[in-house]
Amino acid sequence: MSELTGFLDYIKYEKSYSAHTFRSYENDLRQFIAFQRDITQTKNLKWHDITAFDIRAFIIYLTDSGLETSSVNRKLSTLKTFFKYLCREGFITTSPMSKVLTPKLKKQLPSFIEQSRMDFLFDHIEFPNDFNGRRSKAVVEILYGTGIRLSELIHLKITDIDQQKKTIKVLGKRNKERIIPMHPSLQITLNKYLENRKKIDNPEPWFIVTQKGKQAYPKLIYRIVHEYIGYVSTIEKKSPHVLRHTFATHLLNSGAELNAIKELLGHANLSATQIYTHTSFRKLKNIYKQAHPRA
Repeated sequence: MSELTGFLDYIKYEKSYSAHTFRSYENDLRQFIAFQRDITQTKNLKWHDITAFDIRAFIIYLTDSGLETSSVNRKLSTLKTFFKYLCREGFITTSPMSKVLTPKLKKQLPSFIEQSRMDFLFDHIEFPNDFNGRRSKAVVEILYGTGIRLSELIHLKITDIDQQKKTIKVLGKRNKERIIPMHPSLQITLNKYLENRKKIDNPEPWFIVTQKGKQAYPKLIYRIVHEYIGYVSTIEKKSPHVLRHTFATHLLNSGAELNAIKELLGHANLSATQIYTHTSFRKLKNIYKQAHPRA
């Protein structure tokens, strides 16, 4: 089919798509063509005859085949690009994709660790008293105690910790600054870490540093978090972001207002914070099922 060949040449030579992307587009389109030929029982497929109904039938076919929604949407994106090309080149006048809604992706609820598990971590798991041990406790407790992001932790400076006011100054996304209060237990942990940090010769200004005084790097933080979460939870994902989710969920479960959590997390709008209400509601439903006599 000349239109298909022309499109493939277009994305390969004019758009310079990678070999992997090129193959994906070609496979998606050939799958759609095979589906249409099978439905219509004809080899002479005409693009101007394709309607939104045909696209929706293809979506149903893909979904019934067990394909993930994200994969279905990727194939629809291929078709959208292809029909846009056909319109531009004058092969068709309107795209059938204009009347097709892509399936909504399932919103993944954030993973978090139960409050009792976090309490057990800080009350019963022993952190060594050397530099590495105190740094590890500082990393885990500051992530859980403030909800800051991995990148924000790495870029914290000594001067961002205000011992007098018991606050931490964080530079977030889009260089937006926010001030987060420090819990007394967190302040004690950070002070113990600072005692060991002072023994390092000429450390860089970053708060969390390596034994050589260099700025901490993401893999180091991941390794610390993965190790200590592993002591108290079987959760599959043991990342710094899980501690951020845990911080927000525990605040909400304890009665904190959503707007306050939004400010602490540094979210640009409330919609990003509202996902935690789903997590709390899910927990509430489980409690209801377990406790209510007629549930």
